[in-house]
Amino acid sequence: MEFIWSLLWWVYAFVFLVLLLSATLHRQLGLRKHYISMLLRLFDFGQERVEHKRLIHPRKEPDEPETPSDELDRPLISLDHPRALGIRQDKGFHLDHVLEYITAGMAAIMEDSLTKSFEPEELPVWNLLSRTNNRAYEFVSFRLTVFWVLGFLIRYFLLFPLRIVILILGIALFWSCMLFTGIFPDGPFKQRLNEKLFVFCFDFIAGSLSLVATFHNVENAPKNGIAVANHTSPIDSMVLATHNCYDMVGQKHDGFLKIIMSSLSRASSHIWFERSDARDRSLVVKRLREHANNPDLPPILIYPEGVCVNNTSVMQFKKGAFEIDTVIYPIAIRFDARFGDPFWWQDKFFHYILYMITSWAIVCNVWYLPPMRRNPDESAIAFANRVKAKIARQGGMIDLTWDGFLKAKPVKEEWKKRQQEEFAKHLQTEGDVNVAMSSKDKEE
Repeated sequence: MEFIWSLLWWVYAFVFLVLLLSATLHRQLGLRKHYISMLLRLFDFGQERVEHKRLIHPRKEPDEPETPSDELDRPLISLDHPRALGIRQDKGFHLDHVLEYITAGMAAIMEDSLTKSFEPEELPVWNLLSRTNNRAYEFVSFRLTVFWVLGFLIRYFLLFPLRIVILILGIALFWSCMLFTGIFPDGPFKQRLNEKLFVFCFDFIAGSLSLVATFHNVENAPKNGIAVANHTSPIDSMVLATHNCYDMVGQKHDGFLKIIMSSLSRASSHIWFERSDARDRSLVVKRLREHANNPDLPPILIYPEGVCVNNTSVMQFKKGAFEIDTVIYPIAIRFDARFGDPFWWQDKFFHYILYMITSWAIVCNVWYLPPMRRNPDESAIAFANRVKAKIARQGGMIDLTWDGFLKAKPVKEEWKKRQQEEFAKHLQTEGDVNVAMSSKDKEE
């Protein structure tokens, strides 16, 4: 028994040393990338076993109903075609004309792109995590079962406690460095010190998640102004901060996040606000404008979506940051959920941290897109949509027009009224349009 405890102690010491080196010198040693390469080989082996098992014991799956040919010819309900339902002047309105609306409504319910964007991403392959096991991969072979059990023991009894230690050390280091930086008066020295310690501390904390982030087109990395990115999780800022120094804008939080925010505020001019306070929001726009026009300050990082989306789509960008006359630096972030899904869908932040620390790793790609500026005749909303489309296209995500806050708030009354008006336009015949125009002319 004494030999077993001694062996376990040496194993723990070795793994802790590897994690510590990974947290401090991973860019030089490449330890995290070697770890990811090993996991990819393991996943490939697991997928081969799954496909081999399926060939031996094929499962009969229901046939997908074929799309009738007339489905493709069905008229679309479009804002640009008020009479797209085919209501003819000579026949007028009939009750069966509303069937197209019923069909469109049922399709919207069954293919709800809004709700799907706030659910954890469904993986096409099993990554040997029980949380992504969908019964089709359960105990598919004895060897895969052994690998799953070993993986569970390694993640929960070896990596998990040591990652917790790295996380605690990283937070203590971060807090100490930000406090130390806050001692110095504002100036070039404090700014350079903040840039170095900011990146180093976040890179160290990222070691607790075995983060492997690949940055593309680094020549477009922002030096000042406003940087905007799609939003998946609270660690988005940490991912970007492992490569570049940012000042941040965000909603005030309590608990653990409050400690992080107060530490950041000691070293630089971050902006925290209360979303429910209208006066706070107007003050944020003023501070944003002052910050963006100051070339001596770091770039300020904003997530215009305002909510976390599951990394398969990009939701509507709020126009606030795009009303400021300054250069916008778009950033696209796309996570690889095979190793661990960082999407925040849990109720408690502690559960979220536990979920990520017990994953294999957090892997992502980050693209710095060329800077963009608002055109003279372009509205803030149009500019926001243009930037959003660029980010979605680069990250391989779906560009949606939905407001992300619809997941928690009811639809605005003006939106309902607009849809009702469009519904009325669709039901108008040519004669109705002429009568309505004549009545309007008489009133004028």
